[in-house]
Amino acid sequence: MNHAPIPFSLRVADEDIADLKARLARTRFPDQAPGDAWQFGTDVTYLRDLVDYWRDDFDWRAQEAALNAFPQFEVGLHGIRLHYLHIEGNGPAPMPLLLLHGWPGSVFEFLEIIPRLTDPARFGGDPRDAFTVVVPSLPGYGLSFSPNQPRFDVPAMADCVFDLMRDVLGYERFGVQGGDWGAAVASRLAYARADAIIGVHVNLLSAVSRDPAAYPNPTDDERRYLDELARWTQEEGGYIAIQGTRPQSLAFGLTDSPAGLAAWIVEKFQAWSDCGGEPERAISRDRMLADIAFYWFTGSINASFWPYYGRLHGAVILPPGDTISVPAAHAAFPREMIRPPHSAAERVFTDLRQWTVMPKGGHFAALEQPELLADDVRTFFGTLR
Repeated sequence: MNHAPIPFSLRVADEDIADLKARLARTRFPDQAPGDAWQFGTDVTYLRDLVDYWRDDFDWRAQEAALNAFPQFEVGLHGIRLHYLHIEGNGPAPMPLLLLHGWPGSVFEFLEIIPRLTDPARFGGDPRDAFTVVVPSLPGYGLSFSPNQPRFDVPAMADCVFDLMRDVLGYERFGVQGGDWGAAVASRLAYARADAIIGVHVNLLSAVSRDPAAYPNPTDDERRYLDELARWTQEEGGYIAIQGTRPQSLAFGLTDSPAGLAAWIVEKFQAWSDCGGEPERAISRDRMLADIAFYWFTGSINASFWPYYGRLHGAVILPPGDTISVPAAHAAFPREMIRPPHSAAERVFTDLRQWTVMPKGGHFAALEQPELLADDVRTFFGTLR
């Protein structure tokens, strides 16, 4: 495939928007199981209102324009068409920074944080802390998806975005930041491509072991983590088993029904954000729908499940017992879904230089708390310039 980047601008066809609205108008809703709202998954009353808003009031074109305000490109890499944003920093020596989303996120996660990283002076910061930011749609996600293309697990994703940074954009060394699967890919890069990584900043400790056998003599904090993890796996982890074993079957319903897709994704916004049970306290309705609509219009939900399948079938961030030696930082948000303690993290990250306990925020850090996350990223990489 062609390795020369091609400028890109997103424009969803009018007929595709009309088809979406028609499907939303024909939604069949289930009944609401007795019990508390959200106890068994997405609340029916909430979703009815969200579907009505999506059909009648949501302005996709405004969200599309917000994305198109940033320079975007496509390039042929690893057998796919890779989509990415590339924003030059406004400072004397901007550090290249690879910014990585996860599931059920997308590049829409980063629209508020990008300017804080590329132009810190605009927000009262020091222009010497500016980054040149590269934000790919992970392979298989959003605009980095075409029907029947190859599937990517975490190591394959890391190889692909590494080649974007080195071979396409010419960055010999760069920093990397991520959450969710983005944190897994960032950690894989820090392990497998250590010579090229200036530092790794994550807001989910994906590389830390979740196996109780890895903690034969757990500290009190590690015991707390293992207890929390067991409860979370029992009550919240079912999606991992489904997406990691039968992704194709699930994809039929979510590819055919926009309301079904919204129900599957918005439940994660509600459960994993610092929202007090109401997702729009943490993330705006329009930005949530922009993310969901991006999955809908690109038809990428099936391919987006693939890292789960890969993880359950042998793909690893790093082999058990191995470590990551590049300078590392962790932003610990209080409502993150899985929260390993410092002692567990430093078993993997042997040069863990920054550990910030955040006052608020959850799993979707760049969406929920862009200012806090940007400040933490600038502080960490400021010590490595």
